[in-house]
Amino acid sequence: MPGFFPICPGGLARQAGAMETDTMDPQTSSSAPSRRPLQRPFQGRMLTGTAAGVADYLGIDPTITRIGFVVLTLAGGAGIPLYLAGLLLIPDEGSDESILTSLIHSVQSR
Repeated sequence: MPGFFPICPGGLARQAGAMETDTMDPQTSSSAPSRRPLQRPFQGRMLTGTAAGVADYLGIDPTITRIGFVVLTLAGGAGIPLYLAGLLLIPDEGSDESILTSLIHSVQSR
């Protein structure tokens, strides 16, 4: 049986060629899965909602992101600046403008 064993000459090419099929439906492949926008929710907040917003965006449990911030804080201190950056850059739920953006706009309007 030529091509049956992958070790035989031409066996890999024949097997790879046989597996080349397009099973994706062109109508469903064009629509990307909708993802929630990165926002700090009002529900589920512990402090500012940064960890809950990141968790909602990634589709994971907020406890995991909170533990991640604590571990980053204890392992070198990066958790606190990242959390504060999230607070300043991630807008509240229902708003398109973050705290930092609104602060910049208020300073520019003076």
